[in-house]
Amino acid sequence: MTLKHTNSNGFTLVEPLVALVVVSILLTAITPIIILATATRIQARRVELASQAARAYIDGVRSGAIQYPPGTTTRLEDYAAPTSSGSLNCTANAYCSSTPELYCVDFDGSGCSNSSLTDMVVQAFRLNSAAVEPSQGYTLGLRVYRADAFKEPGTLKREPQQATFTGGLGDIKAPLLETTTDIATDQTSFRDFCARLSCGKR
Repeated sequence: MTLKHTNSNGFTLVEPLVALVVVSILLTAITPIIILATATRIQARRVELASQAARAYIDGVRSGAIQYPPGTTTRLEDYAAPTSSGSLNCTANAYCSSTPELYCVDFDGSGCSNSSLTDMVVQAFRLNSAAVEPSQGYTLGLRVYRADAFKEPGTLKREPQQATFTGGLGDIKAPLLETTTDIATDQTSFRDFCARLSCGKR
């Protein structure tokens, strides 16, 4: 009787190890891209919420549903950033009791909280002397911050405004948005407008 020798080819231990090395190299190569894309998407969403908060605040002030903010003669770029005590004493969609220049916009429906990842805090002022009647018109200056920026005590940043494209989670203390807009009422005359903007002066 003759025994027939069969040639059975199988995987050696080296082949799965090579496959694991190749897969590890590929994952290592694409992981930074995935992280960057995720961080950019999160930051873009934050900037979008900040824009919505600013628009809602501006529309509320223009319609009279929201009381105009305190007056100042300081321009937006020189206006001091808010200071946090480590807590946020604000009710939803209202001015904060301890700091009347801060207005909290509640996006998650759970009240205004510095533990929220979606609530926004609008720092607002009217660029006009406090002695000038708001009905004469004014420039409204806004900075929008994340509510969770008020978790830690200290002064927040005035600048730079956070970029949408970011490799990290962004600077929590920096504003997501800065903007100014002109506010006029039905009582604002052309003379008021010219006096404020120095029409005809060179």
